Amino acid sequence: MRIIGITGGKGGTGKSTVATALAVELAKNNSVLLADMDVECPNDHLILNIKRKEIKKIYQRIPEFDTEKCTGCGKCANVCKTNAIVSIKNKPPIFIKEQCNGCGACMIVCKDHAVYWAKKPIGKLYSGKNYNIDLVTGELKISEPVSEIVVDHIKEMIEKNKEKYDFILIDTAAGTHCDVICALSYCDFVLGVTEPTPLGIHDVELIIRLIIKLKKPFDIILNRYEKENEHMITNMLEKYNKRIFAKIPYKKEIMEKYSKGIPIKDESIIKIAEAVRNGSD
Repeated sequence: MRIIGITGGKGGTGKSTVATALAVELAKNNSVLLADMDVECPNDHLILNIKRKEIKKIYQRIPEFDTEKCTGCGKCANVCKTNAIVSIKNKPPIFIKEQCNGCGACMIVCKDHAVYWAKKPIGKLYSGKNYNIDLVTGELKISEPVSEIVVDHIKEMIEKNKEKYDFILIDTAAGTHCDVICALSYCDFVLGVTEPTPLGIHDVELIIRLIIKLKKPFDIILNRYEKENEHMITNMLEKYNKRIFAKIPYKKEIMEKYSKGIPIKDESIIKIAEAVRNGSD
């Protein structure tokens, strides 16, 4: 069993396109689980034409305040880094639960024991199946700040069932935030997807630096490849002693399939799948 992360520095580079296409190709001869950990904007189920089934509600701990015990000292508001607690002297605190990340600092500093734990719903887990692929996907509730909690719940579900699969593919969110770190830390190997634009190259370099800090082996896939733009990424990759692992061409057929929500088929995807099967790093 091998866990492969598919990530990219910016949105729109083709992470989900590559993740779903690779899953379809691998699933022809292997058992595959695809985990959509882009929980703020999951879309793998759309590309794979999967009608998701809700399997679990996800909750986050939040504080509640005993107004009879509270002396209005304001210490809880002073330590709240997300400004979820507003304190007015000698009055009970005003709590904005949407901004709370559940860190617990307010409970630690309250010497009156006026803070206790409650919970709020922040997201859901879903499952589905198509193309011989098992899909698990998380979805963060709108306006909630802590997406990595949902990612952790997906990882817990994978951990219980991972021995059933030859390959587990993880489609991460864009960027280098906590939810991406949380997802990539679980992977054995990482495929970074980028595009031949200044923004794409800049952001995938940020991802490369993160992957190196996480001490994960990786390769880079160039999406929307055209020969005249190749130098933009090869020059950057030289700093990291890397070359482009695979090139997905910029062509009409691929764009049409993507626009219709159909997993793409291309020789480049077959090459990536073969390398994954062979355990190439």
